[in-house]
Amino acid sequence: MTFENILVEHEKGIATVTINRPEKLNALNKATIQELHHMLHQLDANENVQVIVITGSGEKAFVAGADIAEFAHFSDKEGAVLAAKGQELLFDFVENMKTPVIAAINGFALGGGLELAMACHFRIASDNAKMGLPEVSLGVIPGYGGTQRLPQLIGKGRAMEMIMTAGMIDAATALQYGLVNHVVPQSELFATYTTIANKIMKNSPVAIAKAIQAVNANFKDGVNGFEVEIQKFGECFATQDFKEGTTAFLEKRKAEFTGK
Repeated sequence: MTFENILVEHEKGIATVTINRPEKLNALNKATIQELHHMLHQLDANENVQVIVITGSGEKAFVAGADIAEFAHFSDKEGAVLAAKGQELLFDFVENMKTPVIAAINGFALGGGLELAMACHFRIASDNAKMGLPEVSLGVIPGYGGTQRLPQLIGKGRAMEMIMTAGMIDAATALQYGLVNHVVPQSELFATYTTIANKIMKNSPVAIAKAIQAVNANFKDGVNGFEVEIQKFGECFATQDFKEGTTAFLEKRKAEFTGK
């Protein structure tokens, strides 16, 4: 597949995926969602990729929203299909990837952009970032998981206020709310996520993948997260990484994990 809307760099275990539509403030259209799905699927299957970072090109925007012109004249049925397909291809897909995915929010993260950031496993923001879900100002609601993930991250009351007012919050407020893990000057964003990625890569990839599954299970209807945790904990005992990790600990040396 030819990629026209994204750029990818892979170095020392870290793959950085940059949404590259600066003339549209990196707005998500169907083609970009499709490209992201294909690339992220490839990266998730690549044993040499241990951490994935998603960011936006330029210094103004992570993703400033969805490409409204693409669906402004949709019917109700077309709108529902748009949301369902987008969640399947990108937002739910990202959340459930076995490779850790970090959102590096380098500017505006609005609408679908904030929804993409929230689907990532955690978020780091530059101090100029602004975040919000402005959909009700357009007569629609967030359709890529925003009404579900925002309350999970910041609580029902704050999420209701953000959604109902269609307003933006700054990076400092996002940090206070727990929407992002870190806020740094834009010039330090790369160094910050690289440092965190390197800490992640010291650990067992197979254990991290199972931890992602266990944590996500708590937010799925009809799933007992504790039971999933017990299952995934047990599965770890059958892995080479468990044998290596425990042996290295007992031998007082650094573990060399293979992800198997």
